[in-house]
Amino acid sequence: MNTSTLTRLLFGIMMIAIAAIGIIGGGFSPIWRPVPQAIMARELLAYLSTLISLMAGVGLLMKRTTAPSAFILSAVFLIWLILFKGPFIVQAPLVEGTYQSIGENLVWVTAAWLLYLCSADTTSKWNFGWLSGPVARQAAYLLYSLALIAFGFSHFVYLELTAPLVPRWLPAPVFWAYLTGAIYLLSGTAVLSSVAARAGAFLAAVQITLITLLVWGPMVLSADLTPMHWQETVVSTAIMISSWVIAASLGRRRWIVVSGSRQGTAARRLPFP
Repeated sequence: MNTSTLTRLLFGIMMIAIAAIGIIGGGFSPIWRPVPQAIMARELLAYLSTLISLMAGVGLLMKRTTAPSAFILSAVFLIWLILFKGPFIVQAPLVEGTYQSIGENLVWVTAAWLLYLCSADTTSKWNFGWLSGPVARQAAYLLYSLALIAFGFSHFVYLELTAPLVPRWLPAPVFWAYLTGAIYLLSGTAVLSSVAARAGAFLAAVQITLITLLVWGPMVLSADLTPMHWQETVVSTAIMISSWVIAASLGRRRWIVVSGSRQGTAARRLPFP
């Protein structure tokens, strides 16, 4: 089993787990929040988000249904982001937390879209021209790079919230808060570039994995999770798995594309990988 297949299966299992959370909780699972209380047909939307999560997750487990499942899921994720996260930009355009929250959604939008793009290459029925071409792939990596940059800035802007999350056995929590923020910024810039996109995506995936395991993992094992911490754990896990899907999509590229090489020549023609 290659890395792309493994990450696809993990993403599918993640979506099924998200659906299970929605069914057990009887509402929106963490990755579909927030949805305003006053919105019409809110309960129906909760059922719809759970149904989409379940159907897409099952579809992603089978290669022949990956393309339609990933296409529908990425489209719904994007529409959901615009409808329920977009208004925050209008209401608070200078608040960094707005962009960090949107960045979370952008990660799974990108992951689902890249799963579609990779499967559409071998499924002509779901190949929609430019929607499954190089420009669409470039746009996906652009969205991911913006998400990583938003994560990085949030570590600096919200230092008082980030530093306390550093495990107690690590000294100098402020240092680690700044370092992880800097790594996010570096990774986002690398993904945005044509030189170190694969290295940047891999670095981001490793860091997100370490944060998920070292910060939220002990809280889960201790069974001492507040509702906020539970939501953050689910969201962090979703970001972790999605980040590995994105990193796997760059598996055919060199870690560093040197100018003048065959890939370097192609990189000069395209602003993104």
